[in-house]
Amino acid sequence: MSKIFLSVVIPSYDEMANLQKGVLDKVEHFLNKKRYSYEVIIVDDGSTDGSIEFVKQFIKDSPNFRLIENPHLGKGGAVTMGVLNSQGDFVLFSDMDQATPIEEVDKLLPHFDEGYDIVIGSRRSQRKGAPWTRILMAKGMIFLRTLLVNMHSISDTQCGFKMFKREVALKLFNKINKLHNSSEKISGSNVSAGFDVELLYIASKMGYRIKEVPVNWLYVETRRVNPVKDSIEGFMDLIKIKIKALKGEYS
Repeated sequence: MSKIFLSVVIPSYDEMANLQKGVLDKVEHFLNKKRYSYEVIIVDDGSTDGSIEFVKQFIKDSPNFRLIENPHLGKGGAVTMGVLNSQGDFVLFSDMDQATPIEEVDKLLPHFDEGYDIVIGSRRSQRKGAPWTRILMAKGMIFLRTLLVNMHSISDTQCGFKMFKREVALKLFNKINKLHNSSEKISGSNVSAGFDVELLYIASKMGYRIKEVPVNWLYVETRRVNPVKDSIEGFMDLIKIKIKALKGEYS
């Protein structure tokens, strides 16, 4: 088997609307122009909208793409499964809606030559097209995150565009997997703030160097975001992280 340079992990839960927009074609077209080898791992998270059949059909003619079928464990579980099954020297996870386009990978890669272990996309204050409720949620999340888990050094923990050196990804996600170690099915989309915050918090505790890089990001309409429900869940996630930290579970 030839050595793979870049692994792209894309979690997928009821993503038919985005798939029909041709997002996978765009990813494939961009990566096929690169001189490096790549793989795209789509981790289906128990979809019920027919999107898994769409992906199966797509990968028949796309040898660099593969599918992993998960029970419905939420985004964190899907990303973890994909990362732990990746083969690339560098591992990126990206959202299916491509709100941060795959082309932005070119902005992240050079920073690994500077000695960074993890390079993450950042929207900073650039949230084009986002409704005021999303912007308010983001500002509230930043305040609570700083207050509860003292993450001053990262301005945007929630951008779904993060890249890791292979050895760092495996150590970090194995730790995440052991901490949660659950195959219990859940309901709903379960895209909460806690996964990204916990991931970066653990990475910091493990001493990894993290670089935050501004990327292009465009708001994509979704029915999954409920400002009230998601804000409450995000706050509860932060409380859980704080409790785990106080109990020494991240040491």
